[in-house]
Amino acid sequence: MSLRGVDLAEIPEETARVARAVFPKGCLAMRVRDALGPVFADADFEELFPVRGRPVVSPARLALVSVLQFAEGLTDRQAAHAVRSRLDWKYALSLELTDTGFDFSVLSEFRARLIEGDAGGAVFDAVLRAAGEAGLVKAGKRQRTDATHVLAATRDLNRLEFVVETLRAALNQVAEVAGEWLVTMAAPQWFDRYSARPEDTRFPSRWAARVEHGDQCGADGMVLLRAIRSPQAPPALRDLPAVEFLRQTWVQQFHHVDGVVRWREPKNTPPGLIRLRTPHEPEARTGAKRDLGWSGYKVHLSETCEPDAPHLITHIHTTTAPVRDDAALEDIHTALAGRGLVPDEHLVDAGYVDAEQIHHARRDHGINLVGPVGKNTIRQQTAGGFFDSTRFTVDWDQRQAVCPGGHTSVQWRDARSQYGTPVTRVRFAERHCGPCELRTSCTTAETGRNLTLRPKAEHEILRQARSEQDTDHWRRRYGHRAGVEGTISQGVQAFGLRRSRYRGLAKTRLQHHFTGAAINLARLDAWLTGRPLARTRVSPFAALRPAG
Repeated sequence: MSLRGVDLAEIPEETARVARAVFPKGCLAMRVRDALGPVFADADFEELFPVRGRPVVSPARLALVSVLQFAEGLTDRQAAHAVRSRLDWKYALSLELTDTGFDFSVLSEFRARLIEGDAGGAVFDAVLRAAGEAGLVKAGKRQRTDATHVLAATRDLNRLEFVVETLRAALNQVAEVAGEWLVTMAAPQWFDRYSARPEDTRFPSRWAARVEHGDQCGADGMVLLRAIRSPQAPPALRDLPAVEFLRQTWVQQFHHVDGVVRWREPKNTPPGLIRLRTPHEPEARTGAKRDLGWSGYKVHLSETCEPDAPHLITHIHTTTAPVRDDAALEDIHTALAGRGLVPDEHLVDAGYVDAEQIHHARRDHGINLVGPVGKNTIRQQTAGGFFDSTRFTVDWDQRQAVCPGGHTSVQWRDARSQYGTPVTRVRFAERHCGPCELRTSCTTAETGRNLTLRPKAEHEILRQARSEQDTDHWRRRYGHRAGVEGTISQGVQAFGLRRSRYRGLAKTRLQHHFTGAAINLARLDAWLTGRPLARTRVSPFAALRPAG
């Protein structure tokens, strides 16, 4: 397939006349087209298509169709029908009234090309760039970020269902490639255990019987893996994706005890970041946040939040479910810098904030990261507070510290924390701490007091942040972050943000790029028509709360 250049700058005269007659006040597709222009150009996608071959539908049009499709929650068939039948879409796409559109399968092929070329972000960037050229989004000022969970497209499986379905999927794939060989080595009982889906199977209700069933499944899977590695097996079986998934799952879920395959105890299974969940979506992982657990992914939304401009999403970042929020922050800042949309102030919740993150944001991007930092966890308490690191006078140049009792440290050494980050270990002598009258307020250790300090810049940042966040000024300033909850609500309720339409991280990331672009179109249309932001909903009972 080759790329056929199409000029979308000019709307056919008859299409424009009829569309404006039918929609005298315009509609979303028409208003956005008038405000932003064609948005996409074929040249933006030329690297995804070969130089020679049969002509294809304009990728610029396919990109706009995809964004409009997500804006209205349409299937591929419905979107293709809208291109053929709807005046507002023909207006936005610069199509003649008689244009018959394209087959719906072209949209799936276009998404596959975007994924293969890792070009899904180009669609989101094009909408944001057009808004910037129209003066509707600028660098600087404030932005805010928050994340929400995304459910995988596959069904959640309990542990027994997971191992049974993993073995069943491997048997099915092996049967397609080498059915005759599989019949010679499969035990007759396998056909009763693994022919039906786990949800169609009645597993034992007693816990001991379920464990026994799981052990039997582990032994059967080990027999299959050994047979596939044997010289008699067809060599191609070892490279089957389902067989490799089976091998990885069995490493995570089973082990040998006295030569017998046994189920691992839950505490001996891998952490959620690498633990497999379903053979039908190998990239899905288990995430947890407070009392919520889910299988799938996580998406971070960053948006502008100034009152004199539309609140547009400036970055949308998708990860697997267990990835911590603070681990995604540097990628978010780097992406904003690449778009030229670095904010002066970035409002985030506690999951993103740490002294190291505040320091790096300020040093690398000139961003003032604002969010609540964690409180001190020192347990010893005095009447005036905790004897934490802020109660010690630290002289970084002389590499020594002075305790509240006036004693100077006897040891200062650089080290690493349990997370691998650089820290400074400071120790005070037992001869000073033993007779000190403040000992019971400082430490319960029998030896001298030990103190752990962050690097100098982070230590000062943390001290300053903890003092500032207790002021009314800081609370009013941080209050603007709350609006991002409305963005997540809009994405979930109007755009299906919380459930993946496709399988795999790459496809889910593409879905979110389309969704972010669609939300921006909806918000631009609301801004152009003067539609005010919705007020925070308050229940009738909560509205009766006394003013005091």
